[in-house]
Amino acid sequence: MKYANVIVDISLEKLDKTFQYRVPEELQDSLAPGMQVVVPFGSRTLTAYVLELTDTVEFDPEKLKEIQGISERAVPIESQLISLAAWMKETYGCTMNQALKTVLPAKRRVKAREARVEQVELPREPAAPVELNEAQRQAVEGICQAYPQPALLFGVTGSGKTEVYMELIARMQAQGKQTILLIPEISLTYQNLRRFYQRFGDRVSVVNSRLSAGEKYAHFEAARKGQVDIMIGPRSALFTPFPNLGLILVDEEHEGAYRSETAPRYLATEVALERAWLAGAGVVFGSATPSVETYTRALNGAYGLYRLPARAKAGSLLPTVSIVDLREELKEGNKSIFSRKLAALMEQRLERGEQMMLFLNRRGYAGFVSCRSCGTALRCPHCDVALTSHRGGKLVCHYCGYTIPLPDRCPSCGSPYIAGFGIGTQKVEALVHKRFPEARTLRMDLDTTGRKDSHSRLLAAFAAGEADILIGTQMIVKGHDFPRVTLMGVLAADLSLYGEDFRATERTFQLLTQAAGRAGRGASPGDVVIQTYSPDNYGIQAAARQDYPGFYEQEMRYRRLLGYPPAGAMMSILVTSREEEEAQREAETIAREIRQEFPDTAVIGPADAGIARIQDVFRKNMYVKHPKRERLLQVRKRVEGAHGSFVQIDIL
Repeated sequence: MKYANVIVDISLEKLDKTFQYRVPEELQDSLAPGMQVVVPFGSRTLTAYVLELTDTVEFDPEKLKEIQGISERAVPIESQLISLAAWMKETYGCTMNQALKTVLPAKRRVKAREARVEQVELPREPAAPVELNEAQRQAVEGICQAYPQPALLFGVTGSGKTEVYMELIARMQAQGKQTILLIPEISLTYQNLRRFYQRFGDRVSVVNSRLSAGEKYAHFEAARKGQVDIMIGPRSALFTPFPNLGLILVDEEHEGAYRSETAPRYLATEVALERAWLAGAGVVFGSATPSVETYTRALNGAYGLYRLPARAKAGSLLPTVSIVDLREELKEGNKSIFSRKLAALMEQRLERGEQMMLFLNRRGYAGFVSCRSCGTALRCPHCDVALTSHRGGKLVCHYCGYTIPLPDRCPSCGSPYIAGFGIGTQKVEALVHKRFPEARTLRMDLDTTGRKDSHSRLLAAFAAGEADILIGTQMIVKGHDFPRVTLMGVLAADLSLYGEDFRATERTFQLLTQAAGRAGRGASPGDVVIQTYSPDNYGIQAAARQDYPGFYEQEMRYRRLLGYPPAGAMMSILVTSREEEEAQREAETIAREIRQEFPDTAVIGPADAGIARIQDVFRKNMYVKHPKRERLLQVRKRVEGAHGSFVQIDIL
């Protein structure tokens, strides 16, 4: 006998309250999560939503009532979203309630205030559609002809992906369909959104993390009622309750911001495909530096592949990129953070009255140790990831636990110049003022962008010419278009190159390519200077050439050799406890059970996590590999069933 757990109200306060009914024999094979059913409820008959089907009865079976039938009403958007929640529960190992609260725009007892867009007056007149160039036109036609097949729009920085998005949105509008445009939160600035308001006027709605619950609910209600056709926002915009969704656009699809850090720990690019499949809609992923996984699917034919090989703006060319070997700078006696080439170009730009950016590449920084003389970074011989510096003078691999003492000299060349790298944006700004006292600077980092709208105000000030130099971390290299910027200086490419996970080189390539794309977007040519102790690294070399295919081929050789995704599947298991001995014991037990019950998998670890203790909770990590993702889902279900209170599991 099958039983169905249902809800009769989707308001936030009622999501925890479910009711169980018997599934009649004639519906045993046809009923599925998300379906609307008719149920007896007290003296009334109500419409309910099926959350899940189970063999486990929670009450006296004799007292359970039976579902009367499947509702004959048109399937509403709530059914689609509940089906999506059920898929997320199975795919990401969360509870159904966690999934429901993520996907349903549940009612809240708060006042829904009108949302604002960065407190900037919107254009009053829609702009005329932009005429597409040949590459853009071919991309639009190809995507439309293959619709609803998923597609990758692979275009160099400045190639006009936004114009393609807008044309696709217009075609959806003409068919009475709606569009969701996902962009990383960090890119939600007025500069990025202005063109959409000019083209589509008040049919556009925007959500972001700064909105109150009431504001966000008001946006979603407008979408449900057909008052808007386009929703723009970060990953949560994916759950906009459009009744006739036609297209999901995922801009900068490679961005880490699309992975949720709280349960359900979903990847928005994966959920977008499932949401589109449920709605019969299309998905377009866009990037100048697509993730290796997405590009692999495009090459294999699962996605259509459409290229924009050149910049769209007439006369705008990709910048000239130079790699500076900081080992040689040191040999020549230059211990400054500015190489001689970068300093000379900065002086030249200041004399010309042009603008520049200085990018401190701190993403993925985890205390790696390298030699300043030869550039060698100390790596795990078993996992080929950087060793991380710990207190007590030891270096540790957070994949397998391999540990060595911190050497006082480089094991490769014998140089004493071996240490961790530490510098922040405030220090960079101080050194700029010391070297170039006449330069006007703006700094963009977590300290200067903590207040609401501060991110946009800083960018607006730079765009208005109120500063010569913009100094920042990765937030300054994401999608911004400043025509007067003719120089980008990457101060330390190595900081993300030697992160502690297998995607470190990919992320470095993406960051450097995106950073290079900020220079020379106007009429004046651009220069990019990449400063590094590892000038021969293939990721840095490919970024300097703006050569994604070359990078991809090299990266895939590495992934195939070690069985890393997408050459294989990989899963992380984080074990936590307030007692370190218990965390270690539980982790060792889990590893032993997996090896015994799933001998076809490879288990790496356990070892201390990257941060071994947070708020007095001890953390142990292990990794499981197998050629097929489906096998890892079986492992996860087994581990969560036996050790659920101790573990957090992610498919990587």
